[in-house]
Amino acid sequence: MSQELHPITKAIRIQTERSQQNEHSTPLYLTSSFIFDEAETMRAAFADENDSNIYSRFSNPNVDEFITKMCALEGAEDGFATSTGMSAVFSSFMALLQNGDHLICSSSVFGSTFGIVNKYLPRYGITCTLVPANDKAAWEAAVQPNTKMLYIETPTNPQLEVIDLEWAGQFCKKHNLIYNVDNCFATPLLQKPIDFGADIVIHSATKWIDGQGRVLGGIIVGRKDLIKDIYLFCRNTGPALAPFNAWVLSKSLETLDVRLERHCANALKIAKALQSNPNVGWVKYPFLEGHPQYDIAKKQMKAGGGVLCFEINGGVEAGRKFLDSLQLLSVTANLGDSRSIASHPASTTHSKLTDAERAEVGITPGLIRISAGLEYADDVLNDITQALEKSQG
Repeated sequence: MSQELHPITKAIRIQTERSQQNEHSTPLYLTSSFIFDEAETMRAAFADENDSNIYSRFSNPNVDEFITKMCALEGAEDGFATSTGMSAVFSSFMALLQNGDHLICSSSVFGSTFGIVNKYLPRYGITCTLVPANDKAAWEAAVQPNTKMLYIETPTNPQLEVIDLEWAGQFCKKHNLIYNVDNCFATPLLQKPIDFGADIVIHSATKWIDGQGRVLGGIIVGRKDLIKDIYLFCRNTGPALAPFNAWVLSKSLETLDVRLERHCANALKIAKALQSNPNVGWVKYPFLEGHPQYDIAKKQMKAGGGVLCFEINGGVEAGRKFLDSLQLLSVTANLGDSRSIASHPASTTHSKLTDAERAEVGITPGLIRISAGLEYADDVLNDITQALEKSQG
């Protein structure tokens, strides 16, 4: 077509070349390796002189289709898909940082990411300074001569802090840093970090991209030169996305737009209603006017996303009682599902952190995270309300 297609249309229409069967839906390429008709073609493939598939740890048609769609949505030059979201996070560090480098990381990050930057990166001689998500003076003070990368989530998991992507981009440009953004919570349909200068964008495709809690997957997209380094690292270390999972994720992108519209609407309705609940200390959602970074969220996001959080009165014990009292919502360590999910980070995902470490990353004793699903919103709200009442007994 002569007219450039919208990214959402591309996510639906991009497809691998049809086989002789003229299939409408992309087939599964469940193969570990690919054959060559002659030795020269195989030699050229290993020399990176052609784009031939060699081995599914390196590339696979199903994986390539998923990557192409995600690059179209994010506005990225290239990408590499990984087995999980955390393998994407870790690979982006290990491929682009080396012994002696320094990383600045927002203190408001997922618990596993916190563990990587504090426990594992130092083993490789890579140091990290954690800074409060919106303390710009602390960001500036954290810069060292060997600082090479800034890593952030926005909105953050699970506290839903919103970081100004435009300001962060200017900060990275000023200090010549690789700008690495986890865009899992917003997805490329609600915000595009690359528009604000991001060099690398990461997703746990397990979440909203899959949307039904079926498969694991991750992806890194961004600048072609950086993705080349990430590809070579992953090609040798092996965190490859399985072809079947890639096929599921690629098909899921076809409905991401319509799903997110319902997720966001449900989350906003629930967040507004909980503001007046006497058993709740506070409610946080990016598109609530009382959110500390509401203006930033409205500036860079098209909607507030499908996650909200609140502080239940009564601390850790009330949080556990709340989970036990739920009748409809799922209690599971995931989010971004068609079914609504509740979690209590202090007793689960962040339970291995010390009290001081939890305080440092903003995990309060009664913090409850809700991933709003696709159910009728009033049914979800009614279940949350009755569980809140029982939690106080």
